Amino acid sequence: MPEQSLAEITASMVAPGKGILAVDESNGTCNGRFEKLGIPPTIEMRQAYRELLLSVRGLNAFVSGAILYDETIRQSSAAGVPFAKLMHDAGMLPGIKVDAGTEPLAGSPRETITFGLDGLRKRVAEYHAMGARFAKWRAVIRISVDGLPSRACIEANAQALARYAALCQEGGLVPIVEPEVLMDGDHTIERCYDVTIEVLRAVFTQLTIHNVVLEHIVLKPSMVIEGTDCATRSSVEEVARATMSCLSRTVPAAVGGVAFLSGGQSNEVASAHLNAMFDGAGSAKPWPLTFSYGRALQQPALHLWKGQAANIPAAQAALYHRAMCNSEAALGRYTAATEHHAERVLVES
Repeated sequence: MPEQSLAEITASMVAPGKGILAVDESNGTCNGRFEKLGIPPTIEMRQAYRELLLSVRGLNAFVSGAILYDETIRQSSAAGVPFAKLMHDAGMLPGIKVDAGTEPLAGSPRETITFGLDGLRKRVAEYHAMGARFAKWRAVIRISVDGLPSRACIEANAQALARYAALCQEGGLVPIVEPEVLMDGDHTIERCYDVTIEVLRAVFTQLTIHNVVLEHIVLKPSMVIEGTDCATRSSVEEVARATMSCLSRTVPAAVGGVAFLSGGQSNEVASAHLNAMFDGAGSAKPWPLTFSYGRALQQPALHLWKGQAANIPAAQAALYHRAMCNSEAALGRYTAATEHHAERVLVES
């Protein structure tokens, strides 16, 4: 695959109207989703599902790249084409999840720290040689009524994100920096705002300390939103305003781009929230805004596929549909009518 500078890769990842498909679920997570639908949790079925997602015709019009899992980047299509090459030939960048998951944080076992720094320099070199051009590392921050997150959790995860990002840039991969503030809980949007401010400030302090080039990272933040069990629900506009206010106070203008995670939101709500970021404060944003969704892109396709080869065309059409809707949202052009327009395009294509 041709060599690209970190600047070129970053610009491609957040090109106007294009987002990043997250298909980096661990085998255990993927198997759990399969089992709920009666799909055999085997390596063969995981390969078939990944091929379904990565081979959608025309997907590159809306998706700049996809984050793969270690197993996936080592797999090939049924025709024997390595998935990284399949993506490259289709005009999409291969990415790779490089963290090793989370473990309880010593001293605060209800919180987690992300592992995977040991041996990361060698893994980055291997993944780059396999065709990966960007990477992802996810930190998990939990909010609770009794004081979580702790400062220790925030600082430990921020430092790990910065060390990961520095190693990726050294090895030729653009790092996606993902500090996810979970939606789990009954916290208010105001509480989420305060926590997200604290988390992002800590992350960018550590990125600076570790000499990470901000122009060559993509931030993958959660949106500022109340917990799933909160009695008060915020409007789409309120979530967008809170999120943009939070980012404007914490994210340096030099950052290469911002690709929101969906964090368990429904498909349509994730699209609507992204679209609303372009109103008000979003109109003066200093960085490109886009999406890096997993379930909010994949879920309809998985439910239609159900492990059956005969269902592949319908499943691929569903992924294309959601990618098109989120592409419109990443341009600030998404409306309820967009959903129906996307359906018509699928029927006519």
